[in-house]
Amino acid sequence: MTPPPAPQVLPEDAVSAAVPPPGTPLVEARGITRRFGALTALAGVDLDIRAGEVLALLGDNGAGKTTFVKVLAGAHPASSGTLRIGGEAVQFASPKDAARAGIATIYQELALSENLTVAENVFLGQELTRRILGVPFLRRAEMRSRVAGLLRTLDAHIHDTRALVGGLSGGQRQAVAIARALHLKARVVIMDEPTAALAVAETRKVLSLARRLAEQGCAVVLISHNISDVFEVADRMCVFRRGHKIAERTRAETDPDEIVSLITGAHPAARAIDEQHNNRRG
Repeated sequence: MTPPPAPQVLPEDAVSAAVPPPGTPLVEARGITRRFGALTALAGVDLDIRAGEVLALLGDNGAGKTTFVKVLAGAHPASSGTLRIGGEAVQFASPKDAARAGIATIYQELALSENLTVAENVFLGQELTRRILGVPFLRRAEMRSRVAGLLRTLDAHIHDTRALVGGLSGGQRQAVAIARALHLKARVVIMDEPTAALAVAETRKVLSLARRLAEQGCAVVLISHNISDVFEVADRMCVFRRGHKIAERTRAETDPDEIVSLITGAHPAARAIDEQHNNRRG
């Protein structure tokens, strides 16, 4: 029997400019498992991530959601299982591979340079240049114009792309990070606790940005401990516990009480996982 071909890392030009129809699976994860020695941090997770949708990943610390995201983002290779991007099986050796495949991660700390302008942060490492007598010069006006267009697309209220990021609010910084993801043609944007430590008004702005991203055809993966935020913006919710995905619900199918019971262990599905875990230890 001829073995199946090995999954390939997507080339740099693999990201399509076409916007897929809403609901199209951009990422298909099947049986994703991640082990750290004797510890199984992720156990056989199946999950689709779809275009035009905000998907919330929920669970206590150590539940497995962050490990799953790190596999998706190329920070950890899966120990077993299959990951497909746009229908093609892939293996990521690094976050750079994931970025080439159209997956961007916006961490809570935000990897932005405070001493650079909004436009410079969006184009950081990919600046537009022109040569005059062999000497490269930045095309600053074009860069500012493109960034202004991205911010308008997001309905982000940053009126001067020459402003230093260090002087922006938390919500505005999130907008800059998201604009950078769009500039890099990301199809899947992972937002890790984007509203942590933000005031109420700033939180509303960031949730609106997540919704706008989905409306642009991206798939948004939201990690959050704030159930109120999740129910305001998420279309679908997945709950992790002890490395397992124990529930998947659309917003219309559930309510905050059920989601909290799944997270805390009060729900029968959570208790079943706890019992399995205790039996293995015994």
